[in-house]
Amino acid sequence: MKLCFLVEEQYRHDGMPVEVIRRLTSWGHQVDVLRPGGSLLRMTEALQCAAHDAWVLKTVSGGPGLTLLEAAAVAGTTTINDARSIRGVRDKALAAAIGRSQGLPLPPTYAAARPELLAEIPESTYPIVVKPADGSSGRAVHLVTSPNRLTRMLPELAGEGMLIAQPYVPNSGVDIKVYGVGGELYATERRSPLHPDHAAPERPVPLTDEVAAIAARAGAVYGLDLYGVDVVLGPDGPVVVDVNDFPSFRQVPDATARVARAVLALAARGSRVTEPAQPAEAAALPRLPEQREAPDTGASPSGSSGAPAAPATSPLRSGSAQVLLAAGKNG
Repeated sequence: MKLCFLVEEQYRHDGMPVEVIRRLTSWGHQVDVLRPGGSLLRMTEALQCAAHDAWVLKTVSGGPGLTLLEAAAVAGTTTINDARSIRGVRDKALAAAIGRSQGLPLPPTYAAARPELLAEIPESTYPIVVKPADGSSGRAVHLVTSPNRLTRMLPELAGEGMLIAQPYVPNSGVDIKVYGVGGELYATERRSPLHPDHAAPERPVPLTDEVAAIAARAGAVYGLDLYGVDVVLGPDGPVVVDVNDFPSFRQVPDATARVARAVLALAARGSRVTEPAQPAEAAALPRLPEQREAPDTGASPSGSSGAPAAPATSPLRSGSAQVLLAAGKNG
């Protein structure tokens, strides 16, 4: 297959997607890499010569990659995840409206174009969590304990663009992160960004039926195939506090191979998966020696026909210009 990965500058050395790209290349697939944040994009011509089976997006929220992915989708190219679905979760205000309307357990959500407008939130709602509507990786997430505290924070919040605010859900200081990949779900727990002093190493954990059902429902509601769902266990049950496309998949067993296979399967299918994700029974267990993946042979692990994959024909490229992917450390 011929694939194009859109990779933001900050992910150039990150294991997701660097190791996935290497794995796909080792299996004999051609992978072109475009860095939309570091390239002059001729949008009117960018897709005229494109002949990829699918485009895959791994960029920050608010970056230019999504615009290019959406252009590819308009031109009829398969995108992973679906470009419209990505927009629906990267705008956290929109994501909250979509999720609540579809019955997901999300907190009531306020949105404000200017931080001073948040002063209209009733005092009885505090404490609140305030974050950018286009935030990612825990950037600029604040626990605001009172209206007076909000007033003191206004200069810090200025320049963040659209903000959202939600009532704080009391919890133990640990978030549950559920990853959806290849039709399966994997759960990990980690310290909440709202509780930086809480000692909680990131580790795989068993996935309860209740949380699994919520995570699978989230994937279906937002139309995502590769995704993550952040859940906190509040006094009234699990609450979804964030959903993101193409996350890190940290602590997922054999994450590189699983994501690579999922990309190939989705590219071959030409559309998103229709079956809801299912919990993986061994998600929290270490991979045993006899379960390890066989050495790469150059054949596609996803091919339904069993035919060998096409050989790689070039270095990582973008259009007519070569774009070399630095083979540095994993992120």
